[in-house]
Amino acid sequence: MALVKFGGGIIQASGSIAGVTHARNRFGNYIRPRTKPVNPNSAGQAAIRTALSYLAEYWHSTLTAAQRSSWNTYAASVGMKNRLGEPIFLTGFNHFIRSNTEIIRQGFTIIADGPTELALPEKDTTFAVAGSEATQLLSVTFNNALPWATEVGGFMFVYQGVPKLVTRNYFGGPWRYADSIVGAVEAPTSPAEIAAGFTLTEGQKDFMYARIARADGRISEPFFCVPFLVGA
Repeated sequence: MALVKFGGGIIQASGSIAGVTHARNRFGNYIRPRTKPVNPNSAGQAAIRTALSYLAEYWHSTLTAAQRSSWNTYAASVGMKNRLGEPIFLTGFNHFIRSNTEIIRQGFTIIADGPTELALPEKDTTFAVAGSEATQLLSVTFNNALPWATEVGGFMFVYQGVPKLVTRNYFGGPWRYADSIVGAVEAPTSPAEIAAGFTLTEGQKDFMYARIARADGRISEPFFCVPFLVGA
């Protein structure tokens, strides 16, 4: 479905209408022919679909009315942005799925009660990554003084993009989950080393992003680091 913004005429559009797709990049708005993406049916895709299906059923059949109400209260208080950058409010069901998908994929316990703190977690402005071809490890720098790092049930989920040529300055995907840094009573050490999700080759450029998850079920917007060149 396309989102269209009207002024004196159409001044902004995002999504597909009939056979064309409306989008925007750093150079402005553009329209291209709509193409149907190939479905590789990868293991990662299958895991996401399984998690979404399980959580949807869990919402309807396992959560209590009070728990669903708590998620709805949280959703009504936390503004998000759509593809046009306009403020919107998701449903409690949307936030329950959004918060728990990665949590159960990694084998952690579902958070059933809606958050009582009505705000998204803060992003980590110190987030930075380096990588090595020899070790195939990513060195993730983060602020271990943030609240998630010193609470049991707090996480930083880290995602890696497909490595690109050094001349590449923009990347929109695909992304792959790399690993999570787990909060604890004693904060994890920064930088942390995690296994790369994609093969690292010296001299290539890589793009990374992360999300912070709090123990009460709140999950941050994605935040990105400066792209890095893979070392030897």
